[in-house]
Amino acid sequence: MNKERLIPLIVAAALFMENMDSTVIATSLPAVAADIGTSPLTLKLAITSYLLSLAVFIPASGWTADRFGARSVFSAAIVVFMIGSIGCALSSSVTDFVIARTLQGLGGAMMTPVGRLVLLRSIDKSALVNAMAWVTVPALIGPVIGPPLGGFITTYFSWHWIFLINIPVGLVGIFMAQRYIDPIRSDNPERFDLYGMVLAGVGVGGIAFGLSVAGLNLLPWTVVAALIGVGSVSMAAYMMHARRTDSPVLDLTLLRLPTFRASMYGGFLFRVGVGALPFLLPLLMQVGFGLSPFGSGLVTFSSAVGAMGMKTLAARIIRAFGFRNIMTVNAVVSSVFLAACALFTITTPLLLIMIILVVGGFFRSLQFTAINALAYADVEPERMSRATTLASVSQQLAISTGVAIGAFSVEATMLYHHSTELTAADFGSGFLVVSVLSAMSTFYFVRMPADSGHQVSGRRMVVISDPTRESEAEEETSRETVTARDQKLS
Repeated sequence: MNKERLIPLIVAAALFMENMDSTVIATSLPAVAADIGTSPLTLKLAITSYLLSLAVFIPASGWTADRFGARSVFSAAIVVFMIGSIGCALSSSVTDFVIARTLQGLGGAMMTPVGRLVLLRSIDKSALVNAMAWVTVPALIGPVIGPPLGGFITTYFSWHWIFLINIPVGLVGIFMAQRYIDPIRSDNPERFDLYGMVLAGVGVGGIAFGLSVAGLNLLPWTVVAALIGVGSVSMAAYMMHARRTDSPVLDLTLLRLPTFRASMYGGFLFRVGVGALPFLLPLLMQVGFGLSPFGSGLVTFSSAVGAMGMKTLAARIIRAFGFRNIMTVNAVVSSVFLAACALFTITTPLLLIMIILVVGGFFRSLQFTAINALAYADVEPERMSRATTLASVSQQLAISTGVAIGAFSVEATMLYHHSTELTAADFGSGFLVVSVLSAMSTFYFVRMPADSGHQVSGRRMVVISDPTRESEAEEETSRETVTARDQKLS
């Protein structure tokens, strides 16, 4: 297997382990809580501690990869994640479990951006779309396969195996990374911006943690608002600090690149919708339609089937139509399929629901692949580590925002209906709101230059010639020919 296929699969395996693990735990919380002697509500601290650790440590990932080498950091991140997984399986109290999940978050914070950096530094830009198609799949199928897998393992085996199955996957990932990934590192690593790291960590952590907690209904709204407020103030302070330093942990000057800016702003809005889908859809299936967690997971897995079907076609589609055309139209198409979930009722045939999810998963996966590949089209090699860090922070905030907006929309609908119990009718507004936000991303994509990312897509630009200029060029050539002939005759 060539490098263009092998390295994306190595990175994808690690990212799949992280994405699946972060969602599979939600289904198994009651069993874990009963086993260690606490309530499921208290144990939700394990979910929020993971998200907080992830958000705080992501800003340091770029510098760490430059300083110690992307391959070494990627392998070490898998080791840390595995240690955290073993800690979760051996936990006998809430404190043990939260500490282990925090350790997993530290490993995950390095795995995602550094894994993407390994890909960017190992794969030529002309093959980047195909590579990103493979890496995108874990992010899409992890959230949908996690709940049914967690329910199956917890029901028929033991919740401990949810975390222990990471060990063989991690060991294979480490072996493959050490054997097939080149030991690339920066020749001149920059000074670590500790002050900026603190500001960015508090900012990203406060905002992401606050939004995630809002979606879980774990803390009072006053505490949630305080977390988001402190995070916003810290991020504002970081932006002022970033202007005065030469080596910021989050390099906001990358947003001056048109392709990177469109990918970040448009991608953020698009991910808000997709981030809410794994939160809203299982609730609709289980609470609204009365399906079991395993049955709900089998239905929602349909979107993963569509995502996997896309990976072989993405490069050809983008090469044929170009980034701007595909992303502009596909943002609307994907949002339409997301909004279609608002029409699901208890009488809607499951086959029709699955067909809509399969087709929607295809278009969402195509959009993700295009967004991820376009982001790095114009980024210089020496700034790749900064770009992957900033992109990972943006993705984390977008997903947390999507969950919070989806949850708020459902709660607002319940308040409007004066209902005390959640029903299927309360979910429609949530799907519509996040679909509108996702569709708004098209305004950033349509404003891109027509040749955006052509060095990545492989699409040749069609140059429309100007007849007037062609005539002038022909006359000039004719005059030069006559002059040369006269000089030769004389």
